[in-house]
Amino acid sequence: MPCSITSSAKISQFSAFKVFDKMPGLTLGDKLPNLEVETTQGKIKLHDYVGDSYTIIFSHPGDFTPVCTTELGMMAAYADKFAERGVKLLGLSCDDVNSHNEWIKDIEVFNNGHKVTYPIAADPKREIIKKLNMVDPEDTQSPSRALHVVGPDKKIKLSFLYPASTGRNMDEVVRVLDSLMKASKHNIATPANWNPGEPVVIAPSVSNEEAKKMFPQGFDTADLPSGKDYLRFTNV
Repeated sequence: MPCSITSSAKISQFSAFKVFDKMPGLTLGDKLPNLEVETTQGKIKLHDYVGDSYTIIFSHPGDFTPVCTTELGMMAAYADKFAERGVKLLGLSCDDVNSHNEWIKDIEVFNNGHKVTYPIAADPKREIIKKLNMVDPEDTQSPSRALHVVGPDKKIKLSFLYPASTGRNMDEVVRVLDSLMKASKHNIATPANWNPGEPVVIAPSVSNEEAKKMFPQGFDTADLPSGKDYLRFTNV
C-alpha cells in the first residue's frame, strides 16, 4: 500500500511546490465524464454503459494499423476472461463507424475468428480522446495507446499509457483487474509480481488484532531487521 502522511505534514513539507494542483486531464480517482459516443453498436452514454460493472476503455492510434489490429484481436480472444469477471470492454479509435466495421473484418480473420463482441467508439473529430485524457503527449491531435479501468462508481481506478510502438499485454490487464477487485473487497494490496492465487499483503492501516478478525485463515509476518511487523501475508 502507498505510504501516507497527514495533510498538515504535506502542506508544511511541500508548500514550496504545487503538489496540490490537479494533474492535467482525466487521472486516477477522477469521475469518468458521461459522454455520449457513437459506436459500432449504436450510441451509448458512458455511465449507462459502465452501469455497476468494471469497464476497460482502451484507445488506439487508428484503424487498419498493425499493432492495433493485434490488440483488438487479443481483446476479443480474452473476452471470456473479462466476462467471467463481469468486466465490460469499450474500444476507441479516431476513425468513423463505417471504417471500424470494415476494420473488424480484418481483426477477426487475423485473430483466428475471435469475434469482436464489444463496441468500438468513433472519434473522427478527436474530441473524445481529449476529454478522456487519451492524447499522445507528443502529438496532441492523435490518440495514445491508452487504457483506463473504470470502477462501478464511474471513477478511474487504473490507467496505462503505452507508446504507439508497444502493444499491450492482455495477461497484465487481467492481472491488474484481479488485483483491483481483490483490494476493493478486502483490506489488502498485492505485492510485486503478484499473480492470482498467490498471497497478498495486509494493509498497514489494519492492526494485528483487527487482522486476526478480518483474516481468520491466519497470516504470516515477515521477520525483518527493523523488527517492525508491517509486512504481513495472507490468502484471500
